[in-house]
Amino acid sequence: MSSKIKPIKSVSLVEQVEQRILEFLKENRFKSGDSLPGEIELAENLGVSRNIVRESLSRLRMFGVVESKKRKGMFIAEPDILSGIERIMDPDLLGEEAMQHIFELRLVLEVGMSELLFIRKNSSDINNLEEIVDREANDPLCKTDLKTRLAYEIEFHSYLYKMSGNGTLNRFQSMLLPVFHYMMQQESKSDAKPVRGTISHKDLVETLRNGTAYEFRENMRNHLTPHFSKLS
Repeated sequence: MSSKIKPIKSVSLVEQVEQRILEFLKENRFKSGDSLPGEIELAENLGVSRNIVRESLSRLRMFGVVESKKRKGMFIAEPDILSGIERIMDPDLLGEEAMQHIFELRLVLEVGMSELLFIRKNSSDINNLEEIVDREANDPLCKTDLKTRLAYEIEFHSYLYKMSGNGTLNRFQSMLLPVFHYMMQQESKSDAKPVRGTISHKDLVETLRNGTAYEFRENMRNHLTPHFSKLS
């Protein structure tokens, strides 16, 4: 049986011009801060109207590829790779499968960032983590109240992202919080008895203070056992 002929995709003129501009920027190695040719020049070179060029540039500006400066024209912007994701990182907008995949990404990040933590850790950071652990241990609500337990979980792990010294990683973690909170609540409603890890927050702090990056990675994997055990 022969395969079906793929349909021709209908691409608007604006989209075609947008793609041509992007190709032009790449071929000529434009960098952040470089100025773009003016609308008239682009329109003449592309053989389209100035309105089409303006609309294409508007789309590129919306995506954060270019930016306009008053009386100076258009310039290549420093791409904000997370801006588009931020707009949709909401459990009310995402399906169950998407949220599960995002939650799994969070697990991978936390196990994988051990090297960064050991490169950039300092005694002040470890003391701050210990302070969180002490408050958690002395808070009686942790044993009975899910909201309180989640709050300490988020505070502790958020500080680890901060310790990484990676702004993109730290920002991404903040974006994951609504999904993380939702998935933790869903796990708490499960009838299945959770598989518990043997490594606590206190153990993780001790590993950061006296252990190795490898030991921390293994201990974090153990600490996250309840979540890994639910993966299929």
